This record gives sequence, C-alpha cells and structure tokens, in this order.
Amino acid sequence: MARRGRCNCGAVTFSVAAEPEAVGLCHCTTCQRETGGPFMAYMVVGLAALTVTGTTASWRETTDHRHFCPRCGTPLFATMDGDPDAEVRLGALDDASGLIPTFELWVDRRAAWLAPLPGAEQYERNRP
Repeated sequence: MARRGRCNCGAVTFSVAAEPEAVGLCHCTTCQRETGGPFMAYMVVGLAALTVTGTTASWRETTDHRHFCPRCGTPLFATMDGDPDAEVRLGALDDASGLIPTFELWVDRRAAWLAPLPGAEQYERNRP
C-alpha cells in the first residue's frame, strides 16, 4: 500500500511505496522550530521507496537535509548524508492512520506539559 502526501499548496506531492521501518517523535529544538510545535512526528522509510513530484528546497542541519515546499513552506521529509533512509513528516501525509510512534527522541527537551507516549521507548537524545 502506497501512502501519499503533499504540501499545503499542492506544488509538491509524494508517495511512499513501503511500510515504515520505524515511527517516532522528536522533541529536539531543531524539530520544534521546523514544525512550530512541541515535537516532530515522522516515519523512517527507505529512500528508494520515496517518490517526489515537484521541486523541494532544503536546508542543512549537520548531516540532515530537511526538505520543504519552497512555495508554502510545508516541511515534507529529511534525508541524511550517506543514509539510505528518509524521515517523512507524518503531518504531510494524506492519511497517517495506523502509524503509531514506538519511540521518542530528545525527551529531555519535551515540553513539561506533555506526558511520555505510553509504550514508546524513551531516549534522552538520539537512538543508538
């Protein structure tokens, strides 16, 4: 089953032709600023399974290339130098049903009013 997604204005669309390897939340400052919210929800998929139509812009955070729509600014996905995976933003999917995070990253930066996600592995920083 392919999952589809797009930016707010529709200039960039994408599909993912594989089930995610992992689904998680990240509470790091970079993800908070990228989303304008208290965390980023994303799924990890093989880069080969991601097909993008339209042109994205990106900015670089260390080894991460964070792709977004240059027209409306919607965060879409990230790729990493030398990594065969992509991190697709759940909020950009047309339907994220059934995608339940199994881990949380950078929990030392989680908003004090948010409780840990029940059953999810908790990592003070990145996963090993």
